[in-house]
Amino acid sequence: MFKSVKEDIKSVFDRDPAARNTFEVLTNYPGLHALLFHRFSHKLWTLKLFWLGRIFSTFSRWLTGIEIHPGAQIGRRFFIDHGMGVVIGETAVIGDDVTLYQGVTLGGTSWNKGKRHPTLKNGVVVGAGAKVLGPFDVGENAKVGSNAVVTKEVPAGATVVGIPGRIILKAEPTKANPSDESRQKMQENFGFDAYGLSDEMPDPVARSIRSMLDHMHLVDERMNAMCGAIKKMDGSFTKTDVQSINEDDIDCFKQIKNT
Repeated sequence: MFKSVKEDIKSVFDRDPAARNTFEVLTNYPGLHALLFHRFSHKLWTLKLFWLGRIFSTFSRWLTGIEIHPGAQIGRRFFIDHGMGVVIGETAVIGDDVTLYQGVTLGGTSWNKGKRHPTLKNGVVVGAGAKVLGPFDVGENAKVGSNAVVTKEVPAGATVVGIPGRIILKAEPTKANPSDESRQKMQENFGFDAYGLSDEMPDPVARSIRSMLDHMHLVDERMNAMCGAIKKMDGSFTKTDVQSINEDDIDCFKQIKNT
């Protein structure tokens, strides 16, 4: 039991940079409090002490603002960040290393008994305000975007966004588009990361920036080809002959921007 508690505490440090020490985590993280209450109430539930399990669950909801049915099955290193308004239904199954943010609902779409809540596989992340409704699986390492409403199965590694949830799989590199590796290399050259977003995230600004990076990558390739062709015609030509931008030019641009 104590090993499980230590894992739960460590998972907070792994996924929340604001956590400073163990005492602070134990006293100020409602997600951890709700999880510890659930571990106990779930044990009572499995012993068929249903009323007592529900009493502890209700007290936990009153204390933390997080409602977890004692029948829900939760794996190791589960983390609820912020937590207020989270609801987890009776037949929900949550794997290891899963993260939920505030306002998430793992609910059902039927009043029939039996499996009616979702199953979250290992490594799933569910964003703030998302609703995952129904008896289906959310695959390993999948991501559910904030405020999405998901009512169907999600493949492993996919991202779901929007209402109703739209599944976005990571695109494969093609000849028309530079590979992720080349784009990442160009981003590093410019010291720019497009908000840390992955390609599957439907951010129009990030998509525009990636298109610019793709275009710049293509221009670089053509410039290299032109330099190669010129060098064949004139052996004395080198790439260093191309004038580079100096600090005076950069200061000039800054002055124009300030005016």
